[in-house]
Amino acid sequence: MSNIETILIPDIGDFKDVPVIEMLVKPGDMVAADETLLVLESDKATLDVPSPTSGIVREVIVQPGDKVSCGSPFLKLEISEGAASAVTEPPAQAAPAVAPPQPQVASAPPPSVASAAPTDTASGATSPTIPHAPPSVRRFARELGADLTQVTGTGAKGRISREDVQAWVKDRVAGASAPAAQGSGLGLLPWPQVDFAKFGPVERAPLSKIRRISGANLQRNAILIPQVTNFDEADVTDLEAFRQMLNNEAKDGTKLTLLPFVIKAAVAALKAHPTFNASLDGEELILKRYYHIGFAADTPEGLVVPVIKDADRKGLVEISQEAVQLAADARQGKLKLGDMQGATFTISSLGGVGGTNFTPIINAPEVAILGMTRAQTKPVWDGSAFHPRLVQPVSLSWDHRVVDGVAAARFLVTLCQLLSDFRRIAL
Repeated sequence: MSNIETILIPDIGDFKDVPVIEMLVKPGDMVAADETLLVLESDKATLDVPSPTSGIVREVIVQPGDKVSCGSPFLKLEISEGAASAVTEPPAQAAPAVAPPQPQVASAPPPSVASAAPTDTASGATSPTIPHAPPSVRRFARELGADLTQVTGTGAKGRISREDVQAWVKDRVAGASAPAAQGSGLGLLPWPQVDFAKFGPVERAPLSKIRRISGANLQRNAILIPQVTNFDEADVTDLEAFRQMLNNEAKDGTKLTLLPFVIKAAVAALKAHPTFNASLDGEELILKRYYHIGFAADTPEGLVVPVIKDADRKGLVEISQEAVQLAADARQGKLKLGDMQGATFTISSLGGVGGTNFTPIINAPEVAILGMTRAQTKPVWDGSAFHPRLVQPVSLSWDHRVVDGVAAARFLVTLCQLLSDFRRIAL
């Protein structure tokens, strides 16, 4: 005999109205005890919600995008009479896992790394060749190039979490001596082990949460993406005069920086060169018909990347106001998860600090990133005489799997032409 039980969201700690980002089952699916049913994601963590018992899914009550809290019903499960008591017991606390700053979109599988094992079977049975990990962790492992068969799970019944995957990758990069399956190693030299204290006084300082998370993403991107950087310069003398004129005429007090102009120029360049507004998915490109521009924002805890959504539909003042608000929220730690999602292209500017050029690391799954440093006045030869001109250095890092050098050069030429003569954006 079986019963239909309504399954509730368990104690998920100090979280309320948490959005559902993945529903991993559908009516008719058989699930095992502790198998992940859905995934929640707050601005602090990703939470896998397990099944309290085995059974058959009869109804799914919530969908991705819905918000839930502790005690919210989310599905109905048909369970045997013997297992019914397990549902009436207090549900176990959902296992949180540190979430990356920007969500990961499907990307090309990393080279020379064994793929993660397939999803657990409906019965939930595990074997030495099928690691005990929920689908969200399996996808995360594929993105990092981690072999789940070599990862030791620290959760209940050996369940593998995101932290376990990150720790495995960290050990591999550091030259850990853990056994690896054939072809699963990253092929890197061991990290040097040095006793710095023998050379002088030292102290240890913990990395901030942002630096730990972004560090893992940057390391993955630097290892897996064949990145190349092109450099160029744009004459922004006329643009700077235009910017100052707008600021002098502003009645609402909005002061435009160079960033909104660069965002509008970048959107126009992306429209002219759509490959740069794409993502790699296996052997296909996903060409995006929307233009969400991320920009690097410095905070006391590290770098974050808020996103200006639909920048092609917004004017300079609206982009400026939104960027100022997002940067302020970033410094105060108030950014929401949605504020950092969906970027198709990123701009990293060091103009307020200085420098000449640098090589920004691509923010996967994007295929390019623009770096900017401080503009400088230089003598420019016009064919008959030198004239002082304000010159803006630009750096474009691009994924060589998607873009070649000629295309990158053309993109920068387009961008520099737009910055040199902003009237071209109206064409």
